[in-house]
Amino acid sequence: MNRKQRLRVSAAVALMVMAFGCTPTTAQKSNTNNSENLIKKENKKMKVKELNAEEFKKLVFDYANHPNEWVFEGNRPAVIDFYATWCGPCKATAPAVEAIAGQYDGKIDVYKIDVDKQEELAALFGVQSIPTILFVPMKGQPTKNVGAMTQQMLDQAVKELLL
Repeated sequence: MNRKQRLRVSAAVALMVMAFGCTPTTAQKSNTNNSENLIKKENKKMKVKELNAEEFKKLVFDYANHPNEWVFEGNRPAVIDFYATWCGPCKATAPAVEAIAGQYDGKIDVYKIDVDKQEELAALFGVQSIPTILFVPMKGQPTKNVGAMTQQMLDQAVKELLL
């Protein structure tokens, strides 16, 4: 295989990963310390809130008390980004999620859920590939999008599904 062919194959693989998301390997799950520290520093400046299961039950959906029906607990529509610190497409989507949080501050809530730390929440929504973004309207069922999204795509989804 010549150099041009190798570059084309590499580009095709990179595009496939961006389009279809990530699934974790054992090595990737254990190698998150540096990325987690960066995420924590970034979260201090962001309008995006990282949720654990208990916060999720209070702010979004109390699945323990409502196991068979969706009952939204929030005061505003929400965007929930299911991600992992080691995931390239998640890292590519993060700035767009942050921008949407700033753009719609006070109109929607924007949350992040680390699937490695909150496996129960990921399983609850059938998250098998990341990033997965959940759009939660005030009334009706949430809508799920799997794969990386640009700011323009997120903006369009917020306008169509939430506002």
